[in-house]
Amino acid sequence: MNYLDIAKDVFDIEAQAISQLSDKLDSQFSQAVENILSTKGRVVVCGMGKSGQIGRKIAATLASTGTPSFFMHPGEAYHGDLGMIAKEDIFVAISNSGETEELVKLLSFLKENGNFLIGMTGNATSSLGRAANAVLNVGVEKEACPLQLAPTASTTATLAMGDALAVTLMKARDFKPEEFARFHPGGSLGRRLLARVQDEMIKDHLPLVKTSASFADIVDAISGGQQGIAIVEADKGYGIITDGDIRRGFTRYKKDVFDLTAAQMMTLNPKSIDINAKMAEAFALMEKNRITSLLVLDNGKLAGIVKK
Repeated sequence: MNYLDIAKDVFDIEAQAISQLSDKLDSQFSQAVENILSTKGRVVVCGMGKSGQIGRKIAATLASTGTPSFFMHPGEAYHGDLGMIAKEDIFVAISNSGETEELVKLLSFLKENGNFLIGMTGNATSSLGRAANAVLNVGVEKEACPLQLAPTASTTATLAMGDALAVTLMKARDFKPEEFARFHPGGSLGRRLLARVQDEMIKDHLPLVKTSASFADIVDAISGGQQGIAIVEADKGYGIITDGDIRRGFTRYKKDVFDLTAAQMMTLNPKSIDINAKMAEAFALMEKNRITSLLVLDNGKLAGIVKK
């Protein structure tokens, strides 16, 4: 048995399932997008089993990209959570067969409540397909599962359709990176776009040395500061010595490197940034100059170090 061939077959089947979605798109996709854009309500995503797990991801993607959304379990919906659905909400029901009992039970309520219903299904003539105001066809020719039982290609296609919906809405809303960062303040993008240098800088126990510092003092400062640099307090401004400078010093001066002082090794007036700048500016400056550290200045005075 060739395990690699089996894996490659799965990739081929699922890739084909996704590529065929383009041919299945029609005006109902546009109708779904326009209704979501125009509503003052939220998008409620609902699905059972594997479809529910895919639905959770779709709801999370929508919510983090500018479309208020949440996932609702159909079983919980049928036992009271339907009270969470306002008339303005868009309801996205996911069922490959379109006949999932737990979802079908909700259709009469959604019609009576006046909700716009988007059905993600592989069967447009199913109960869900007939009830939906817009059908997003996620049907596949076959599953990657050799028994044709476990949802594999069909769930991949559904996930891709959900991504297509979310990205289309993002572009229609002209959703900006800054807005994405607002919803992800704990992530690297949030740090990059929202935080200020003064909030992220290292300001305590800075690795400072005088211009007269010996090679040994410089190495001690770099090692003790654990920032990969030593900051030289010069007569006019500041200098910097990196651990890379130490390595290059050995290559250039050999054993004579031990006789050098900080004044001889430093780069005077290195790249720096104002304490009130945003981290986005700091990252851009570091990337442009291919460096990993910046001195942070407050009215020309050293306030700290900021790193990638």
